[in-house]
Amino acid sequence: MKLFDGGRAPNPRRVRVFLAEKGIEVPLVPVDMGALEHRQEAVSSRNPLRRLPVLELDDGTVLTESVAICRYFEELHPEPALFGQGALGKALVEMWQRRMELNLMFPVSQAFRHIHPAMKEWEVPQIPEWGEANKPKAVEFLHLLDSELAGREFVAGDAYSIADITGLIAVDFMKPARIQMPEECTNVRRWYQAVSSRPSASA
Repeated sequence: MKLFDGGRAPNPRRVRVFLAEKGIEVPLVPVDMGALEHRQEAVSSRNPLRRLPVLELDDGTVLTESVAICRYFEELHPEPALFGQGALGKALVEMWQRRMELNLMFPVSQAFRHIHPAMKEWEVPQIPEWGEANKPKAVEFLHLLDSELAGREFVAGDAYSIADITGLIAVDFMKPARIQMPEECTNVRRWYQAVSSRPSASA
């Protein structure tokens, strides 16, 4: 088994944080995304979308998409449960994972990909107006999240989950996307301080 890893890119990091929370070690194959190595044969032959991360199992089976890879490891190592427990718990984590992905991580990534000069060869066509249009979408969702976090410790409830991992990665990615955390989002700031202080956050 080996995991083709893209360093500080959001989705590869999401898997590494998840594995760190589980205490699982998987051999990493570093891929220099800055040098566009993810477009070369080693990755493209395994994932025609030429994106990372890519997990190759011992029998040659390939899994892509960060949440799918995390779900695979959740089934193999159910504790600690990072996709929720019980019917309701799992549904709440799924709901918030999707919300964090679609309403925070996505607009942050679109802002970065369509505005940052380093992404000019990646995002073709690069449309700066679209990047700018996504910044207020992320900020608007942070205000909604702030009101939700007034009543609980973590995004999907009282337990840390993959929804928190997605949120952590998205908030960290706001810096290169040049999106400011609203000062008034004190609950989000409290939550971020807690999740970013976990040992797994440095994975």
